[in-house]
Parts: sequence; structure tokens; C-alpha cells
Amino acid sequence: MRPGEAFAAVRADGLTKRYGNVVAVNGIEFSIAARECFGFLGVNGAGKSTTIKMVYCRTSRSGGRLDVLGLDTAAAAPQIKQRIGVVTQENALDPELTVLENLLLYASFFGIPAPTARTKAASLLGLLGLEGKEPARLAELSGGMKRRLVIARALVNDPELLVLDEPTTGLDPQGRLLVWEKLLQLRDRGITLLLTSHYMEEAARLCDRLAIMHEGRIYAEDSPAALIDRFAAKDVLEIIGADFILPDIVPVRALMRRRETHGDTVYLYNADNIALLTVLAQAGVEPARHVARPASLEDVFLNITGRELAD
Repeated sequence: MRPGEAFAAVRADGLTKRYGNVVAVNGIEFSIAARECFGFLGVNGAGKSTTIKMVYCRTSRSGGRLDVLGLDTAAAAPQIKQRIGVVTQENALDPELTVLENLLLYASFFGIPAPTARTKAASLLGLLGLEGKEPARLAELSGGMKRRLVIARALVNDPELLVLDEPTTGLDPQGRLLVWEKLLQLRDRGITLLLTSHYMEEAARLCDRLAIMHEGRIYAEDSPAALIDRFAAKDVLEIIGADFILPDIVPVRALMRRRETHGDTVYLYNADNIALLTVLAQAGVEPARHVARPASLEDVFLNITGRELAD
């Protein structure tokens, strides 16, 4: 929870989920403020999806405490479901219905009168860039359009919290960018967003704060910029060849934050790649195979867990 905030849209304390002898979520704690975008970042199997399934009351917790919108998920699941929207990894749209019919059917589950549902559907289709697609069948929509339709459906009940599990998995770069744009608009409208992702660029673009998950635990939680500063550096110099010898001289030490070796690649986390390369050249060291780039959340995850996000 942010300093000074008395309430949270979601709060977990010692949250645990077991499947037999397997601990999928292992005693995690986190708090999400209203109107922020909070993300869980990690590889498949890290516990991200299990965590948010407990948030939207798809599965029960095995231990700990979990409150959503001030309500205990174990005691008030029906009330919580009325106040949140959910976008799962599977679109789960009805291919026999048109775009408009899919929204109207979902609105009926919340007891929304048909005239109100039609007005709301028109507004949501406009918001998600799907105006004019009302009579279309799912087969006529691109992957990005289907994903935006699922988001529109999740907004039918005017949710206070929108939960999204891997919202852009399987989309091409253009479709992913369009979904990101719409999610940022929703955040600007004041809807609290909770998402999971294994795309570091997605997490960096969308999230005010995020938690790095690995093997059911949260290893770090902060803003993307703060996590990069804490676990990486401004720049990274990747040098191919694990036998690389870094000169132990004052100019190098002044620039270096940390050194990591993964496989046959040496990662030099430093304050300025250009300056570091210049200092190395002056010392007679010029790595033949190297990549100079800004640090990213990929580096954060690699330094915390020793694994690539793509693993």
C-alpha cells in the first residue's frame, strides 16, 4: 500500500494456494491502491494466474487473507463478482453470436435491462475501437479485435476493478499496441487494473507498480523504474564470451554497478555504456562481440531469479 492510504482495492496477507503437495502460491503479501495499474510479472508457472484467480474468486485460497474491494473473498464472492470485470487468457466468446449479441448476453447475467445494455454496448464498442462491428461474427474479427471485445464485455457491469490475465498473449505487435492503448485509457478513467504478464515491455508501459513472481513467491515489488534501478542499472553491456576479463581499474569501478555471467554472456550493469566502452578501449580491452543497450525489466528478472522471462 502507498504511504498514507488507509484502504486498498486488493489486499493479500500470507496468501497461499496448494494443489495437493504442490504450493502454487506461497504466502505472498501485496496491496493494490484504487485507480492504479498493478502487475504480476513472471514466467509461466510462476503463480501469477493462480493469484489473480483467487482475486476474482475463480478458485479459493488455501491459507492467508485476501480482501477485494474491502470484502473477504471467502465470505463475499458473489458480491465481489458483481463489482469486478475479468479478462481471462481464453476469450470464451460465443462464435454463434454477433459482436453486439455477445455483449448483450453478458449484460443479461448482471440483470441489466436490454435498452440500457444496448446503450452501454454502443459506448463500449466505441471506447474499444470496435464501432461498426456490431453485426460481425467472431470469424470476421482479428485476434486483436477479439481481445478488445473481451475487454468490452468485462466492462459491461461498470467494474471498479478490472482483472486481466495475460491480456495480449498471442497477439501480433500491432494488436498488442492497440490493447495497451485502450488499457491506458481505462486506467486514466479511474478503473483499477490488475494484470499478469510475461512481456516485460507490457509491464513497463502499463504498470504503476508490479511484483516479480517466481515459484509462487514475490521477490520484489515497486515501480518499473525503481526495480530497474535497484536490480540492474541505467545501461547494460553484454559481452559474448564468459572468459572476458574486466580490468580492475578505478575508471571501470566508478561506472560499474554489478557484473553477472549467464551461459557464455557477461552482463556489465553500468552507469553509461559509451563511457564504459571508452574506458575499456583506453585500457586496451575491446570486446569483439558485444551489445550495448539500456537496462530493462528482463534484467531485473534475470538478476532476481537467474532465468530469462522467455524461458
